[in-house]
Amino acid sequence: MDKLLNFIKENNIGKCLQNESLKKYTTYKVGGIAKYIVTPKDTKKLIKLIKYLKDHEIKFKVLGKGSNTLFSSDVYNGVIIKLDEFNNIEINNNKIKVGSGVNLVKLSLIAARKSLTGLEFASGIPGTVGGAIYMNAGAYNTDFGYITQKVKVLTPDYKVISMTNKELNFHYRDSFFQHHKGYICLEANLKLAQGKKTEIMKVIEERRKRRIESQPLEYPSAGSVFRNPKGMFAGKLIEDLGLKGLKKGGAQISNKHANFIINTGDATAEDIKDLIDFVGETVEEKYNIKLHVEQEFVNWSK
Repeated sequence: MDKLLNFIKENNIGKCLQNESLKKYTTYKVGGIAKYIVTPKDTKKLIKLIKYLKDHEIKFKVLGKGSNTLFSSDVYNGVIIKLDEFNNIEINNNKIKVGSGVNLVKLSLIAARKSLTGLEFASGIPGTVGGAIYMNAGAYNTDFGYITQKVKVLTPDYKVISMTNKELNFHYRDSFFQHHKGYICLEANLKLAQGKKTEIMKVIEERRKRRIESQPLEYPSAGSVFRNPKGMFAGKLIEDLGLKGLKKGGAQISNKHANFIINTGDATAEDIKDLIDFVGETVEEKYNIKLHVEQEFVNWSK
């Protein structure tokens, strides 16, 4: 792997950190050590890096804010790629062209200050634009599928293409990217609507207060663990089974919201996964409903 480090330096790929704890890069605040975390400077450097990794059979993972990801405690013997330098924001009337590394909370506030409505739902989502497109993140009965016009994408064969909303196949917490591994979101074109700044900021503030009241924001978590089955709420199914407050090691089903699992301070990734698995199995056993986990498990052997 010393050759990789030399390659990154010689080709001026971007910032490279070694032996970093993934606890600093995920909202659960758990996970093992990543051998390398690389932040490419631009698309050309990203392509050059990925070509090298593939040619040398080195595993890699593109990571946003780590708000929907559960890494195991094992060493990630590969490269975590961060797209923080993909941070451009261009606003033209009610349209926004935005890099995949831009923070959603920041973007929603910028839109609000420009009197643009349509991104209020994202004001409490601790992720990046790229991650939100990948997951089709949403809240309050709306999501990125409603506001995304097109996306600039890097394909597995290193072509940079533009994909339309229809091609991105957005559905509830689902998109083209989840079924076509190796495609990477570089930039998104969003279309919002003109609104009144005071009203937009009022909605954002009201929702912030509602989140504080209903979600365990004082603890590390990754938001909702399970997707809602059609016509139901995963949290209610879990709560009705009396599972609120259940602990495994340092992981706990939140007493505030049953569809949140929190790190009470000393949880391991394995504690959290064990609890997720237990909840899923219990709900399936009691209700014959198979819950779909929203979070992505990375670097697990089983």
